[in-house]
Amino acid sequence: MRKFKSLLVAVVLLVGATSFVNAQSEMAHIDTQTLMESMPEMKAAQSQLEKLQKTYDTEIKGMAKEFEAKVQQYGNEEGSKTQEENAKRVEEVQGMERNISAYRQQAMEDLRKKELDIYQPILDKARSAIQKVARTQGIKYVMDSTTGSGLLLADGKNLLADVKRELGI
Repeated sequence: MRKFKSLLVAVVLLVGATSFVNAQSEMAHIDTQTLMESMPEMKAAQSQLEKLQKTYDTEIKGMAKEFEAKVQQYGNEEGSKTQEENAKRVEEVQGMERNISAYRQQAMEDLRKKELDIYQPILDKARSAIQKVARTQGIKYVMDSTTGSGLLLADGKNLLADVKRELGI
């Protein structure tokens, strides 16, 4: 009976150890941020976003310059105008200020939306390549090892080189 218990414990330990080894071989990791930064499409996307950012910045600076000129002009002419005219001018300047603020906010929203629209196909392509490589190698789980992703230890198989090769980069 004692030999049977010892044999049973040995079998359980062997099965557990085998399962642990198999589980490790079914997992891998990849730094998706590094992968995406190395993709040529990403450089083009970043260039496109920077160009759009500069366009918005130029327009906002132009609006601000016009606003400042108007404030200075109205400030210089304040003494020669009636109270009613000055009140209308104050309202006009406040309206310009609100328009600039609204435009700035809309520009930021447009940039965020454009960023999502541009980056999504690149992310989809990267995910597709990761899945293809993982399936080819019999890997069932792939963890994102990008800094700050919550992965504390990444000693397993790193798919970055294989996925880059799949993408041709």
